[in-house]
Amino acid sequence: MAPGEAAVMRYTLLGRSGIRVSELALGTMTFGEDWGWGASGETSAKLLDRYADAGGNFIDTANVYTGGTSESIIGSALRGRRDRFVLATKFTAQTVPGDINTAGNHRKSLTRSLEASLRRLGTDHLDLLWVHARDNLTPLPELMRALDDQVRAGKLLHVAVSDWPAWEIARANTMAELRDWSPFVGVQLRYNLLSRSPEAELLPMARELDLAVVAWGPLAEGRLTGKYLRGEQGRLNRGGWDWSAGTDDRVVREVVAVAEAGGWTPAQVAYAWLRSRPGTVIPLLGATTEQQLTTNLASVDVTLDPDALRRLDEVSAPVHGFPHDVMAGEEMTAFVYGDEWRKVVSRPVPDAHPDRESLGLRR
Repeated sequence: MAPGEAAVMRYTLLGRSGIRVSELALGTMTFGEDWGWGASGETSAKLLDRYADAGGNFIDTANVYTGGTSESIIGSALRGRRDRFVLATKFTAQTVPGDINTAGNHRKSLTRSLEASLRRLGTDHLDLLWVHARDNLTPLPELMRALDDQVRAGKLLHVAVSDWPAWEIARANTMAELRDWSPFVGVQLRYNLLSRSPEAELLPMARELDLAVVAWGPLAEGRLTGKYLRGEQGRLNRGGWDWSAGTDDRVVREVVAVAEAGGWTPAQVAYAWLRSRPGTVIPLLGATTEQQLTTNLASVDVTLDPDALRRLDEVSAPVHGFPHDVMAGEEMTAFVYGDEWRKVVSRPVPDAHPDRESLGLRR
């Protein structure tokens, strides 16, 4: 992309819905300074404008981001143009310390949280509501029926789920389909070149159920920018979570090498790699400055060639464990599908088999 040339945003479908969303979503956990870091309200509004000017239309927030300030900033910034955007927020986490029923996925928590979010966002409905996390105390039928009630009431268009195991998402959607309730249309999960464990169960599940995948932490909390290799300081342990555990600097160095060869930034390479994954994978953009956002938006015009993708895939290859390790390989594939399995191109074979792409197999 030439200097000064605008990035060309493209669009995809939000899972099984017909809603068109931009290929990069705007994450707004940085909107507001209530947590001691992040962007001011004025800067946050400029970030949203810059994202919209680039063609972005998918805004992601949560009821607890900066104590609700994120939603308030968005509501103010979207005044008069709210319907141009696909607006999503989340519920589950406690909103009032000491009030036990302001946490969880039960009907009371959902209703109370949703009404508060709608007020802060200045709208009468949401395009998408994420269930932020699994609450094992709330029966799954209660949650799915309560979500469907809000859809039927016109306060939600669609529902989705974040940070759940694959088996329970599949169970929830099966239940919703059997009972004519609203199924999840998307799944939000942590996915990047340093965290590829979702490829074992979650991503195959998402492709099978036609769920859009929204990838949070696409830069591994800044590690994939290469700044820690340069000795810069950051917040790898922000919030008390050690996101750096188990990472490998070899992956970061390969990202930097690919970026230097292509004339890109390492962050642009990390975003481009996510966009190259099978199915619908939508990276979340997070930024605190306009320059940072502009640079990352330009990743939509970065296309990694087969050699670069191979190098990145190989250096970051995850170990999926059982049963994937047992069932991978020529011997076990032939054991299950027969010795002439290569002639069968109309049926799927295990994701782990190296020849599945060259044969044009479904997954």
